[in-house]
Amino acid sequence: MVASGAGADYLPVMPRNHFSHVDTWVFDLDNTLYPPSIRLFDQIQARMTDYVMEALGLDTVAASALRQDYWHRYGTTLSGLIQEHGLDPEPYLQHVHDIDLTEVAPTVPLGAAITALPGRKIVYTNGSRTHARRVTEALGIAGAFDALYGFEDAGYKPKPQPEAFARVFATAKFAPERAAMFEDDPRNLAVPHELGMRTVLVGPALPETDFPPAHVDHRIEDLAEFLARLA
Repeated sequence: MVASGAGADYLPVMPRNHFSHVDTWVFDLDNTLYPPSIRLFDQIQARMTDYVMEALGLDTVAASALRQDYWHRYGTTLSGLIQEHGLDPEPYLQHVHDIDLTEVAPTVPLGAAITALPGRKIVYTNGSRTHARRVTEALGIAGAFDALYGFEDAGYKPKPQPEAFARVFATAKFAPERAAMFEDDPRNLAVPHELGMRTVLVGPALPETDFPPAHVDHRIEDLAEFLARLA
């Protein structure tokens, strides 16, 4: 199912004409380019908790609670650790993204759909650039992208902070009003929408009585199928 906007007219639409102006396609990574069922982020969260335990001398319960608290308050756990404890981000990024990718299978339809899109295709993740490279390679879609941007490219500022988007988008050098962004976290689509980007929320179906935020232009479940329709 494809949905557009929020409100009473929450109905399936054919999206092609909504994207005819787009020449830059920006994709989040985790739980966007692969489904949550692969559960890679479970590994990442466990390694985050381990790192917090060791760095701050906490037990598992306290470290897990702090990880979640910082994620809610700062956008990422790492941002909270930097601001509250002055943590060096690089060892953290290396540790939490050192995950097992053996369960990740190449996805030919997604790679073909992304490749067929007109214009530039980039990945922008709150994870590290190395993590983006490893995961896109495991998915067999690395060659579909023109550039990969990570947390370090945003000056260690996380989405959804406006400064993070400003840094990455300035480096990528594209016009937001001619771009689209795909994300699994609706918080991270508010700023792109304000900048004039077409916004797409990727993820499982919402309850029938629940609508996406007004800054979400489309909500989809199957990214490959949606992109194939555009191409």
